[in-house]
Amino acid sequence: MASAPLMLENLLYKKRNLVYAFARHRLFLLCKQSLVRVQSAEGIKRIEISPKSNLKQLYDSVQTAMQVDGFGLFKERNFLTELQASGSQLVGTALKHGDMIYLKQMAGTSTRRTSTVAIENQVFKSTAASEKLSNSNTNSARPSTNVIEDEVDLNLSKADGTIKRERDSKLCHHNANGRCVHCSPLEPYDEAYLKENNIKHLSFHSYIRKQTSGMDHGKYFTYRHVDNVMFENTKIVERFLNYWRTTGHQRMGYLYGTYEPHTDVPLGIRATVAAIYEPPQESTRDSINMFPDEGDAEVDAVANALGLKKIGWIFTDLITDDATAGTVKQIRGIETHFLTAQECITAGELQNRHPNPCKYASNGVFGSKFVTICVTGDQTKQVHMEGYAVSAQCMALVRDDCLIPTKEAPELGYVRESTDKQYVPDVFYKRFLLDSVTISTEM
Repeated sequence: MASAPLMLENLLYKKRNLVYAFARHRLFLLCKQSLVRVQSAEGIKRIEISPKSNLKQLYDSVQTAMQVDGFGLFKERNFLTELQASGSQLVGTALKHGDMIYLKQMAGTSTRRTSTVAIENQVFKSTAASEKLSNSNTNSARPSTNVIEDEVDLNLSKADGTIKRERDSKLCHHNANGRCVHCSPLEPYDEAYLKENNIKHLSFHSYIRKQTSGMDHGKYFTYRHVDNVMFENTKIVERFLNYWRTTGHQRMGYLYGTYEPHTDVPLGIRATVAAIYEPPQESTRDSINMFPDEGDAEVDAVANALGLKKIGWIFTDLITDDATAGTVKQIRGIETHFLTAQECITAGELQNRHPNPCKYASNGVFGSKFVTICVTGDQTKQVHMEGYAVSAQCMALVRDDCLIPTKEAPELGYVRESTDKQYVPDVFYKRFLLDSVTISTEM
């Protein structure tokens, strides 16, 4: 049992802290000017303001001091509780002297916003040729309630998304309920975590969280809409490959399945393939010629009744190396090409036909979750699948009929020259037009 002097000392210590807190709060209410710290992506700024001023005046003071436009002020670092720009609520009732508040840059030209989630329009520039804005004042990055997103996107947007960490017995010196820098949850876009777990690209929803966090605002980050493609069982692929094994000719098919969360990547998305539909086609050892499919609508209707949708396409590029050993030639790789220009153009066309609904995009769609699977030979001369998706830049080039294949070098694409009927601007790029997607199979 603790001694009486020790208990008395603890009691006096607690009372002294209460007196200090009360005195500081009363000083804040009574003094003419008090200090509020504002943290933004540019650093911390100290704002002096009277506690009798209202929150609207606080917003005006922050705008003047930090030279920003279109922002929100929040009590927490994770932007949960927003301070509304109210003319009736006093600063002294919402904040204490020396409090830290957090500034989040938002889209729009107004000096204050009430939405807690927003993305600048520049982040999601439209890739649709039909996008025309009738009124620029109504074009904000506020999430649209009219866009019907995929179920997986709705679920991921509601998810916490943070990366949980266990208490470190060596570095953490607090109790089991406490948290410190060594065990606090990480954001889904944490660069150190992604590098440590060999995750090369942000998931699309991690990218959205990154853009809405106010950190590294406007900086380019590589991301992909689909992080993994999984076939429900090996028989799906084996049935598809039987045509090539029988004839030696190539084959193409559409992938039907669902999108679901991919737990190996923070806020990731997996495309799960349940069936392959092979439309009318004529193929040879080196080519595939597609024909109009009159039954396409019926196939989509049946798939929809089963809870499936068209999520990608698959094609073979296989040449037998040793029939007795069952090996195939490796004709694709870093020394040659991964996809030909014609295949990239086809992928871009199919992705444009299947855009990704996005509530942050001004026209309601951004990018695509439609995947491309190529079945070819690997370094060990075994049949191997590789997954890809072309970038939004490639989709735009295909959409505007700027990109055409070359005959002599299939791995190279050619940008059309301007004519009197079509103007083609100079195309400059620093990013790859192609992203890889991992593939897995459930047994």
